[in-house]
Amino acid sequence: MKQKIFLWICLSIFSTGFSKEPPKWFQNQTPYAPVSIQVNALCQKERPQNLILYIGDGMGISQITAAMTANHGRLNLEYFPYIGLSKTHSQDRYITDSAASATAIATGIKTYNNGLGVKPDSQSVKTILELAEEKGLSTGIVVTSSVTHATPAAFVSHQVNRALEEEIALDYFRIPIDVFIGGGMRYFSKRSDGQDLIHSLKTKGYTVFTSFPEIDSIGAGPLVIFTAEEHDLPAIKRGNRLPKAVRLALRILSQNPHGFFLMVEGSQIDWGGHDNDATRVIQEMLDFDRAIGEGLRFAEKNGQTLIVVTADHETGGMAIEDGLIQEGKVLANFTTKNHTGVMVPVFAIGPKAEQFIGIYENTALFEKMKNALGL
Repeated sequence: MKQKIFLWICLSIFSTGFSKEPPKWFQNQTPYAPVSIQVNALCQKERPQNLILYIGDGMGISQITAAMTANHGRLNLEYFPYIGLSKTHSQDRYITDSAASATAIATGIKTYNNGLGVKPDSQSVKTILELAEEKGLSTGIVVTSSVTHATPAAFVSHQVNRALEEEIALDYFRIPIDVFIGGGMRYFSKRSDGQDLIHSLKTKGYTVFTSFPEIDSIGAGPLVIFTAEEHDLPAIKRGNRLPKAVRLALRILSQNPHGFFLMVEGSQIDWGGHDNDATRVIQEMLDFDRAIGEGLRFAEKNGQTLIVVTADHETGGMAIEDGLIQEGKVLANFTTKNHTGVMVPVFAIGPKAEQFIGIYENTALFEKMKNALGL
């Protein structure tokens, strides 16, 4: 019996352990300088008027460390003075999926894996984006996945399963979101029910682009930009699109004197983790960090914007085996191709940022954001 247990343990270790292929060094040949800001300028008011929530899908401490090392020891994330840890398990599983974890952040409710904007009994629950809309704030979604993918969908949709992407696309018509930018055009234009939702968006007053435009030519919303039929290109191929999209969204949303709520997702950090591809993880992380820099620039000028950066879960069990900061070189490996159960970091800066320190459930993020905005 003992021999069988020992054999099972050994098989488990080898089947879920480090990648079979030896890890490869990644070297970043094009480091960038973080934005130059005065941190004190971000807190000109006691309560924020605006909130920017950044979600790095699959981003854990190792992913951040790898990106920081690759960028020669520097990231925009280092500006954030208040740091916490979030517990990510879902209502029915120790290892969460993106739908359940994003629902927890968006609604303050733990739900089952694959559920979107619903309680464990499948009843709908209001999201922070919906509460922001009710209070008169402008709202926006900017992602590098499809806008119908799990994380963005959890903020706008109420569906029993994340796979119902055509139904999720229809949910974008329930809420007058001012800006949404990402992939997923096929769920609006090539639907099984024959509906042309792109025409419907235009009828509702949206300016709709089916490729990424010159952003300086866009003055006001409501605005939809579809960047792909399904998901966006990887960071190495899409260039500076995510930071530009964030800059555009902030310019449009900030025209509302009552404030705004914007959710930005670095969606494909997760996919690099699933593929055990350290190069892609780092490239997506650096792209995400540059997008964070756009938020910091805006917040410094605005003085009443709270920025929160977190993750829905960690992906890949990424481990840093070696690095050379001055050369921007990283050697990383992975323990799994799936999500893990480790806590993920929370970074905050701006009015009420001090509320985000400590260790807490991911559902507490909803309460903290809701309280900060006075919703």
